[in-house]
Amino acid sequence: MTELRDIWVYLSASPLLHLTLTLAAFVTASALYRRLKMNPLFNPVLLSVIAIVLLLSLTQTSYQTYFEGAQFVHFLLGPATVALAVPLYRQFQQVKKSAAAVLISLICGSIASALSAVLIAWALGASEASLISLAPKSVTAPVAMGISAQLGGLPSLTAVIVILTGIFGAMFGPFILNALGINDWTARGFAMGTASHGIGTARAIQVNEVAGAFSGLAMGLNALATAILLPVMWKLLF
Repeated sequence: MTELRDIWVYLSASPLLHLTLTLAAFVTASALYRRLKMNPLFNPVLLSVIAIVLLLSLTQTSYQTYFEGAQFVHFLLGPATVALAVPLYRQFQQVKKSAAAVLISLICGSIASALSAVLIAWALGASEASLISLAPKSVTAPVAMGISAQLGGLPSLTAVIVILTGIFGAMFGPFILNALGINDWTARGFAMGTASHGIGTARAIQVNEVAGAFSGLAMGLNALATAILLPVMWKLLF
C-alpha cells in the first residue's frame, strides 16, 4: 500500500493525470451506457462523477489539486454549449413557426422551476442563502452561479444543485414525459432543456435531432429569462 501511495503521489504531480482520469471515466461510463442500450438510469455524467469522487476520496486528493489538472474540460464547456446551436440552426424554420408557444412555455417554465424549488425549501425551513442558491437550479451552471452570487446565495451550493438537477432530468425526464403522454418531439425537447439545461439537452440530442434543437434553444433562453426575471421576483416576493 505504501508503494502504491508513493506512485500515486508521483503521478499526481503531473497536470495531465486528472485530465486523463476524467476522460477515461467518461469514456468508460459512455461505453457502459451504450452497452445498456442508453438506459437513462445509467447516465454517463452520473457514473463519471461517482467514479471520480470515489477515486479522489480513496487517494485523499483535494478538489483544488484535481481541478488544476482537469480544468481543460471546464474550458471546453463554453465551446460545447455554443455547438448546441448547430442542431438549432438545422431546425430554425420549425422554431420560427413555434415562436409564440416557445415564449409562453419559456416564461411559465422559468417561473415554475424557480418558484417550486424555493417554496419547497422554504416549507422545510431552509435559510435565505439556501433558498437563493436553489432558485436558479434549472439554469446552466455558469449563469446560475452568477445569479446566486448576485442575490447573496452560495455559488458552490448552486453548482451542486444545478448538476444534480441536470442528471435527474436526463435520467427521469423521458419517463415523466411518457407518463404524461407527451409524444411531440418539440415539446419533449423544450421541456428537457428548460428543466435540466445542458445535461438534459445532451440526452435529448441522443434521442432525436428536433428534440435536441428545441432543448438547446430552451436552455439558452431559460438562462436569459432567469437572469432577468429571478432578481425581480426575489425583490418583489422577499
